[in-house]
Amino acid sequence: MTQGFEKRLEAIAAAGGNILYGGLKGVEKESLRISPDGFLSQTPHPAGLGSALTNRYVTTDFSEALLEFVTPALSTTWEALRCICDIHQFTYEHLGDEMLWTASMPCQTPPDTEIPLARYGDSNVGQMKTIYRRGLGHRYGRQMQVIAGVHFNYSLPQAFWPAYQSLTGSTSELCDFRSEQYLAMIRNFQRMGWIVLYLFGASPAVCKSFALGEASLQSLNDTTWYEPWATSLRMSDLGYSNQNQSRINISLNSLDQYVEDLSNAICTPEPSYEAIGVKVDGAYRQLNANLLQIENEYYSPVRPKRVARSGEQPTAALRREGIEYVEIRSLDINMFDPAGINQNTMRFIEAFMIYCLLEDSPKLDASAMDEIAFNQTGTAKRGRDPEFRLLRDGRSTELRKWATEILAGVHEVAALLDQHDGDRSYRDAVHALQAVVDNPEATLSAKIIGELRDTGTSFFEFGLSMARCHRDYFASIAPLEGRREQVLAEEAEDSVQRQRDIESADRISLDEYLQQYFTAC
Repeated sequence: MTQGFEKRLEAIAAAGGNILYGGLKGVEKESLRISPDGFLSQTPHPAGLGSALTNRYVTTDFSEALLEFVTPALSTTWEALRCICDIHQFTYEHLGDEMLWTASMPCQTPPDTEIPLARYGDSNVGQMKTIYRRGLGHRYGRQMQVIAGVHFNYSLPQAFWPAYQSLTGSTSELCDFRSEQYLAMIRNFQRMGWIVLYLFGASPAVCKSFALGEASLQSLNDTTWYEPWATSLRMSDLGYSNQNQSRINISLNSLDQYVEDLSNAICTPEPSYEAIGVKVDGAYRQLNANLLQIENEYYSPVRPKRVARSGEQPTAALRREGIEYVEIRSLDINMFDPAGINQNTMRFIEAFMIYCLLEDSPKLDASAMDEIAFNQTGTAKRGRDPEFRLLRDGRSTELRKWATEILAGVHEVAALLDQHDGDRSYRDAVHALQAVVDNPEATLSAKIIGELRDTGTSFFEFGLSMARCHRDYFASIAPLEGRREQVLAEEAEDSVQRQRDIESADRISLDEYLQQYFTAC
């Protein structure tokens, strides 16, 4: 912890630490639909879940089989957890004999050609979403795109920002000040986000049907690839941190530079993607042949976000009113938790993000970005290795030492958050994780490897067993009723009509729609 952090935290405490309480939290959790025998579902999006295009709570990601559950922005971790559980329970009511896969790394995965793309209907916007996914498949392979995760969205309370601006003495416009501070938070999350992979990484192994693992992973048994010390293969160079994306450099030093770099990537042709073709024999293979088709293609463990208006590009939304919230994308699905995430994880991430905001956050140069990449990839593949060392300002450092320092700062933030309710829930969440830092065998990733080794079970068998357990859990708890059931049922029904309205409102061709969307390029 720096003196700057202590000074800022003391000022917030003196002003009343409650200005930190009540930040909005949202969860987005992906889950593959699987058949009873554990294979990737080939069936269409369940009709009872409504329209994947317009349902606010249940949509799809890359594949028709990859569900995505989305909570609203809520002020407590309990509300967020209850909502994500409600969505799971409602979804199971409409899955028939199918189940939800419980791991980030996929189930029994067919060849790329047999992984169905998500479908969103005949509207221009719906077709664009499917074409974008077709492009991802051509660029990175469809198997990589069915890796699943949990995203955590967070914004500090509105009342925090004018109070914090006054404490810092800033004379900027409040909108600009907020964006600058969120970027400071994001830079520090990049620097220290390796701790999320260590603490919550839950993808140290993968089924051998995942062909991408053959060249770089070890064999645990006849049907399982793994890395002995891995925490999160999902976040390694095997998964999202791949070489194609590593060539794209997006600055986090100012919002203007971030938007400019992202916009340039969307407008810069890439020869290898040009070789794929854009529209071939009358059918789109991808939206364009540029480094990024759209902003969402750029994968980062953390993103600055603002809710966009209908038809508005994310960069345009950021230009309009600055950063509204921050999206954390590096959480694996917790295989041992029916909802894939729990309150203690949310509590830690919230306190950690505030710590990242209050800690000194220098601008990132090329050397710092190289260290960030090294630490993330290294922790993802070797984070539990006693010999592994992180890089910190050009020097080698022990993961446990740096993690303990981070947790000490997060614990101080947690103490302020606890003041509102008069309990120790945030501090207890942080304290429990210190034991995980002290004992790598207590990590989720080590528990998974231990389970596989001790029982002689394959990753696939273990994942299928957990899927059945979680299905049975949601069947065993009290049925949804009253307003909670009504909200989800009405949204599913209304979403179908909203899709029809969008389709009937189209007045231009798909070609014209795409041309207008990408006019800036």
